[in-house]
Amino acid sequence: MEYTKLGNSDLLVSRLCAGCMSFGDPASKMHAWTLDPQESEAIIKHALDLGINFFDTANCYSAGTSEEYLGRAIKNNIARDKVVLATKVYFNDGKLSKEAVPREVEGSLKRLGTDYIDLLIIHRFDYDTPIEETMEALHKVVQSGRVRAIGASAMYGYQFMEMQYAAEKNGWTKFVSMQNHYNLIYREDERELIPVCDKQNVARTPYSPLAAGRLSRPTWSADTLRSRTDVTAKGKYDKTQDSDMVIAKRVSELAEKKGTTMTRIALAWQFAKGVAAPIIGATKALYLDDAAGSFGVKLEQAEMDYLEEAYVPHNIVGAL
Repeated sequence: MEYTKLGNSDLLVSRLCAGCMSFGDPASKMHAWTLDPQESEAIIKHALDLGINFFDTANCYSAGTSEEYLGRAIKNNIARDKVVLATKVYFNDGKLSKEAVPREVEGSLKRLGTDYIDLLIIHRFDYDTPIEETMEALHKVVQSGRVRAIGASAMYGYQFMEMQYAAEKNGWTKFVSMQNHYNLIYREDERELIPVCDKQNVARTPYSPLAAGRLSRPTWSADTLRSRTDVTAKGKYDKTQDSDMVIAKRVSELAEKKGTTMTRIALAWQFAKGVAAPIIGATKALYLDDAAGSFGVKLEQAEMDYLEEAYVPHNIVGAL
């Protein structure tokens, strides 16, 4: 496993982040394919065995049960200070208001069974709350010791700049990471958001680096419960299937040529693009094993160009 500092923070994280949206009670009606507490713990333990110390969840995942399962598994398997736990705030009453932020932090702490959150991420940009109100509220939870660092997710470059500027102007805590939507078949953030992040040394931890599996298999869909029922993924990707399948086929072709897997090619591309830690949501241990093998794959510039040249512009997904 490789490790890196998360932006300008002192958080040392594995360069693979275990996404925990796969964990939680399906009765919450968020997803039908989430894993129960025992299955979740088995995946988390395997991640730890691989050297993964970075886990990403959210207050809204499976009505909070993702946080509960993660917190329980960490307590059972490793010392708290050996892992970096990230959770999120936004999809809740009050979104990012001064009332909501501390309230949601307290709820997450209770569900995670810990007295601090390593990385608190705002899940979206809040159009209903003044930026300075949000940034001050985030600064206060950091000052209180309940949060070590803050990150952002899925927004436009100008919005991120405005939030960072508000923090800098007032002497408040700035974001150290950006969890944006980014993969070989969705690269719209290369226009503005990614250059902004790179200029400010904001670590990029993209979600959906494998495009919900579409960059990890030679077929567009799979006969799995998730593939059949994941409405969110269908909405993200299926409208551009024809043009994007051209890129997926190139990933498959290059994987065969190099004697590796599509997953490893897609993740090697991410690392070559300066990504700190892509988020891997796994429902099986072997998916993590596959991802961990990506560090041994190096892409030449000609191979990078071949993977990228078929890209066509997409409608914005995420930053809305």
